[in-house]
Amino acid sequence: MIARVSRVRRDLQGLRAIAVLAVVGTHLTGWPRGGFVGVDVFFVLSGFLVTGILLSELRVAGTIRLSTFFVRRLKRLLPAALLVMAVVVTAGFALFSAVRAERTVGDALAAVGLVSNWRFGLEGRDYFATGDVSPLQHFWSLSVEEQFSVAWPVMVLGAAMLLPRTIRRGRGGRVTVAVLALAVTALSGAAAVLLTPVDASMAYFSTTTRVGELAVGAMLAASRGPLRRLHPAVGGAMAWVGLGVVVAAFFVVDPAESFPAPWAALPVAGAALVIAGGVAGDPRHRHLFPLSNPVAVAVGDVSYSLYLWHLPVIVFAGVVLPPGPAALAITALGIAVLTVATYLGVEQPLHRLPWPLTTRQDGRPVAVPPAPSTPADSPAGAVPARASAFASRPPGWVPGQRYYPGSRPTVPVTAGRASAAAGPASAAAGRAYAPAGRASATTGHAPAAASPTLAAPATVPDTRRPGAAPAHPSAETPAPDASAPAITAASPAAPATPTATATEDWATWRERFAPRAAMGLTSLVIGAGATVLAVLLAYGAPALPGMPTAAPASTEAAVDADDALATLQGQIAAATTADAWPTLHPSLDQALRDSSSANPAHDCFTPERTPDADSCSWGDPGAAHHLYLVGDSSAMAYAPAFARLAAESGGAWRVTTVGMYGCRFTDVLIESRDPAVTAGCDARKRDVSALVSAAPADLVVVSNAFTLARSVDGRDLGAGDLASATARLVSAWAPPGRIVYLAPPPHGADLGRCFSPVTGPSACLSAVDDVWTQMQTAAEAQAATTGDAAISALPFTCWQGICPAFAGDTPVRYDDTHVTPAFAERLTPILRAALADRGLY
Repeated sequence: MIARVSRVRRDLQGLRAIAVLAVVGTHLTGWPRGGFVGVDVFFVLSGFLVTGILLSELRVAGTIRLSTFFVRRLKRLLPAALLVMAVVVTAGFALFSAVRAERTVGDALAAVGLVSNWRFGLEGRDYFATGDVSPLQHFWSLSVEEQFSVAWPVMVLGAAMLLPRTIRRGRGGRVTVAVLALAVTALSGAAAVLLTPVDASMAYFSTTTRVGELAVGAMLAASRGPLRRLHPAVGGAMAWVGLGVVVAAFFVVDPAESFPAPWAALPVAGAALVIAGGVAGDPRHRHLFPLSNPVAVAVGDVSYSLYLWHLPVIVFAGVVLPPGPAALAITALGIAVLTVATYLGVEQPLHRLPWPLTTRQDGRPVAVPPAPSTPADSPAGAVPARASAFASRPPGWVPGQRYYPGSRPTVPVTAGRASAAAGPASAAAGRAYAPAGRASATTGHAPAAASPTLAAPATVPDTRRPGAAPAHPSAETPAPDASAPAITAASPAAPATPTATATEDWATWRERFAPRAAMGLTSLVIGAGATVLAVLLAYGAPALPGMPTAAPASTEAAVDADDALATLQGQIAAATTADAWPTLHPSLDQALRDSSSANPAHDCFTPERTPDADSCSWGDPGAAHHLYLVGDSSAMAYAPAFARLAAESGGAWRVTTVGMYGCRFTDVLIESRDPAVTAGCDARKRDVSALVSAAPADLVVVSNAFTLARSVDGRDLGAGDLASATARLVSAWAPPGRIVYLAPPPHGADLGRCFSPVTGPSACLSAVDDVWTQMQTAAEAQAATTGDAAISALPFTCWQGICPAFAGDTPVRYDDTHVTPAFAERLTPILRAALADRGLY
C-alpha cells in the first residue's frame, strides 16, 4: 500500500461547523442574533465545492456526466432528508393541530419538490399566514441549493460545449465558468438590491436573490489557479480576516434590517476570504486553529444531519415542553442524539452505498464511486504532498497500524515500483473501497445554508502532459469521515483493469458500515433514554390533558347587556383555570382552518377588490342612522358583531364595514409585509373617504392593530404617534364627538403554535402585553382630547390580566389577535351597551 497524505480542507470543515452552530444557536436561544447568516456561508461553500467537482470532471473527460453527478447527489442528500421529513410529518399529526399537521405535509411535499423557498416566500406575504414556524422551514435553503445544483451543471456543460475539447479541458474552460459565475453574481445581486426594499419576504427566500452567493463560490473554484500562487502567509492572513468577518456578521447583522441586500455581503465576503486564503498551502491549516481543530472538524462532518434535525426538535419541544432552562438543555440533547444517530446510521452508510452499478470495459459491474475527487488545493498541483518533519506520525503510517517513537513501519515498495514501471494507469488502478485515511476536501452542504454537494468523478490525473500520473490521491467528499475511502481512477489514456467485483464492493461496504450503523442505533437508544430521564427529572411524570368536557351554553341569545358581559366574564375566568379543552363550536381546528374566510366582511377588507357600499353594508338601506366600521384586520374581525347590531336595530341603524387588512387607518403610510397592501393602502383610505362623503356617517368606529409600527419613509412610530395619526385621518368622517376608538384584543398565544392534542388549555394562556397597554392608554388620551370615545377589549377577552383561548363553548381567536366570527357575534350586546353608555347609540 502506498502511503497517503490527507488532502482534507480542514478549514472548510471548521467553517461549516461555525456556520451551522450559529444557525442552531439563533434558532434555539436567539443568540447570536445574526446567526442566521450561517446560511450565506454555506451557500458560498457549496458553490465553491460543486463547481470544483464540475471543473475537475471537465478537465479529465472534456464533458460532465450529468446522470452520474445527480445520482451521487441524491445518494448524499436524499436518505437523511427523507428520514427527517417522514419523522416530522408523523410527529406533526401526533403533536400538532389538524390544520398545522396538514400544512406540514404541504411543507414536506414542497421540500421533496425542491420548492420550499418559494412556498415560504409566498406565505410570508400572506397577512393571515399563521405565525407558527414550520418544522421544515429550514429546507428552504436546501431547495435553493438544489435548484442551483440542477441548473448550474447544465449551464456549465452548455457553455463548455461551445468550446473545442482541448480548450474546455484547460484554462479556457475555467475562464468560461468564471465569466458565467460572474454574470450570475451580478444579476442576482441586482435582483436582491431591487427586491429587498419592496418585498422582504420574497427577497429572503428567492432563488433569484440568493443564487449569486453560490456563484461567488463558483468564481473561487474557477480561480483556483491564480489562488494557488498566493504566498501561504498572504493566504493565511486572508483566511484569518475572513473568519473575523464571518464571526462579526453573526453579531452585527440585525434580523430587523434589510436582508439579503445589503447585509448578506458581509458573511459572503468573509466566507470567500476563508476559502480563497486556504487554497494554497497545507490543507490541514493548523495555523487557523479555530477552524481546523478536531472538534470543529467533527462538527463540520455531522453538520448536514445537525442542520436537518435542529429545527424540528426545537419546534416540537416548544409544543410539549414548558419554556425554561431545562427545556433548552433537553432540546439540545435531543438534537445531538438524532444528529449522531442519523450521521452514523443513515447519512454515511447510504451515501457510500455501492449502488447503482456501472459496467467496466470488460463487462464486469462496479459501484459508482461515491466520493469523486477534485483538483487539490496544493501549490504544486501534481506534486504529492510530503509528510511534515514535525508530524506526530512517521512517514508511511497507515490507519490501524501501531507504531512507536523511533520506529518506522514497513511499507511495501513493490507496488510503487511496479506502478512506476507500468505507468500511470497501473498506479491509479485499485479497489474502489481500499482502506485509506480521511478523504480529501469536502463538498459543501448547507445546513441552513447549503445542502451537501456531491463529489467529482474519481481521482483526477494530471492532463497537462500525456500519460501523466494522477495529480494526487485525494477526493472531495460531501462529509468525509475518519475512514473514508480514497477513490482512484486510471488515466484516460490507459483504462485500469478491474480488481473488484460488485459482490466484493458490497461485502466491503457491509464490513465498513455495519459497525457504524450499530453505533448509530446504540447512540439513538441510549440518547433517547437519557432524554426521557432528563424530562422526568425536570418536570416529573407527564400529565396528559383530560377528556373534552361540556362547556356552559353561550350567551348568544342574551338580551340584557349586563347579563351578557357578566356571563362572558365568568366563562373567561373559568377558562383561565381549565385543565381540559371543552367541546367548542366551532372546534379549534375548524376555526384555524377557516381563519378570516368565515368572516362575512372578508371581501370588504382585501386589497384585491374595491369595496362598494351595497356589498359591505348591513341593515335597512333607509335607516335613520349610519355607522361605519373602518380600519385594518382588527376592524374586520369585529364586523360580525356590528352586522348583527344592524340586524337587531329594528331598522334604525345601517352599518358599513370597510378597510384593508394590514393597512392602518392613519394619515401616515405604514410598512406592511405584503407589498400589495403597502401599494394599495392610501388608495383604500381615499375609497373609504369617498363612501363616507356619499353617505355621511352618524358614527365612525375605527379599530387598528395595537402594535408599534414604522412608516414607509423609515420613521419609528410610538403609541402616541399612531393614535394621533389615526385621529387626523378619521376626524373629518364624523361629527365632533362621534368617533369611537375600539381596541383589538391583547395579543394572545398563537393557536397554531400552542394548541396540541397533548397539551391542555393552559398552554394557550397569555398575559396582556405592555405594547397593548401603551396603545390603549394613548387611544384613551386621544379620545379625551377630542371629546370622542375609546372602548377597551379587556372586559370581554381577559380576566385579571390573563387571556384564554376560549370562553364557554366559543373559541376567542383563530390566531394571536383576531377574534373568531362566532365570538364576535357574542360581543354584539356588550358593544351595543358600551355605545349606549356613551350616548352614541
